[in-house]
Amino acid sequence: MQANGGYLASAEFAAQLDRLGEVAARTGLNVAPGQQVIMTAPLHAVPLVRRITEHAYKAGASLVTTFYSDEETTLARYKYGEESTFDTASGWLSAGMAEGFRAGAARMAITGSNPALLVGQNPDHVSRASKAASRVNRPAMEIITNFDVNWCIVAAATPAWAMQVFPDLPEDKAVEKLWQAIFAVSRLNGDDPVAQWEAHNAILHRRAAFLNDVRYDALHFSGPGTDLLVGLADGHDWAGGAEKAGNGIVCNPNIPTEEVFTTPHRLRVEGTVASTKPLSHQGTLIDGIKVRFEGGRIVDMHATRGQEVLERVLDTDEGARRLGEVALVPHSSPISRSGLLFQNTLFDENAASHIALGQSYTKCMRDTQGQDEAALAKRGANTSMIHIDWMIGSGEIDVDGLDAQGARVPLMRRGEWVIAA
Repeated sequence: MQANGGYLASAEFAAQLDRLGEVAARTGLNVAPGQQVIMTAPLHAVPLVRRITEHAYKAGASLVTTFYSDEETTLARYKYGEESTFDTASGWLSAGMAEGFRAGAARMAITGSNPALLVGQNPDHVSRASKAASRVNRPAMEIITNFDVNWCIVAAATPAWAMQVFPDLPEDKAVEKLWQAIFAVSRLNGDDPVAQWEAHNAILHRRAAFLNDVRYDALHFSGPGTDLLVGLADGHDWAGGAEKAGNGIVCNPNIPTEEVFTTPHRLRVEGTVASTKPLSHQGTLIDGIKVRFEGGRIVDMHATRGQEVLERVLDTDEGARRLGEVALVPHSSPISRSGLLFQNTLFDENAASHIALGQSYTKCMRDTQGQDEAALAKRGANTSMIHIDWMIGSGEIDVDGLDAQGARVPLMRRGEWVIAA
């Protein structure tokens, strides 16, 4: 990054970075007075961490604690670690975070890692380390997926990530363009970004309310390579934009967000579906995905690129071959209009309608209090150590809602909402 001169040293950049920090703390987390914040971030995100921290304290946070990650030290493990060590994970750290969330701390995550960091590393080591981390992180992740506390993910442009998105530019120019793209799709360009987010949330809430009122039994996706029927969980609930967490705080979990989403039924997914954008996972770009579902389970799969990695994902556990989320996103979303492949799920999932393999969000089911995992599974919720989104929407995909008798109503045509926002 440039130390002196240029966009990254400009007053415009400083103002936009501060706006992102304010939106993250006020709209994303909506930090409550006296609340602690646990934040994770890559080292290159320090400037954004500082802005978020300032705005969190201005909102009344009692303590902000940040844990930094460093890609060079992460890579060192895969280059020099002993064969027997890749099933090891920091359970003590995960347990501490889970304890913090149970005590009421908010969760802020800053993403920005190099999507190609682990390219060329032993895929077995990567898979084992990922499974180990998923196992120890599960108690903390269950608090997040159950939406028990307010949480938010935002992004910071980092040099390695920027060079993956803009490989033909010098590093400083790539970082500059990535920051500008993040600011634009995060809706920071108006005079009052917080108010702009309130208006955007209202649109997402109206779409979710419509879907909750009509209560479709299933969705049908159709288009090139796709003929997919997605049954919806019993007592499913559509959500989108700002929502109330279990602690009573209304927050925006994702900045940016363009989706409304719900819980599919783990046993009621049938047909074929093709990806419409590449999926970046653990340093591998998986492209040309086409899978076939029977009885809710993937029984056949193919990828033109990264198939071995996809196979490993599907073999994570029994729930990895079933769906935990289905989301509707208009093809005209700002992220789609940018024309960029961010190689980061926070952005790419908001460019197109998508499905997610793995763990369900039980926040998208009604009347779950007192129900254990078995009871939720009976209603259709899926359980897995993973939750991986991949994009199936485009300007060529139609979506219909089906009631219990099979009557069909158009929801999206050529990737755009038919219903009024």
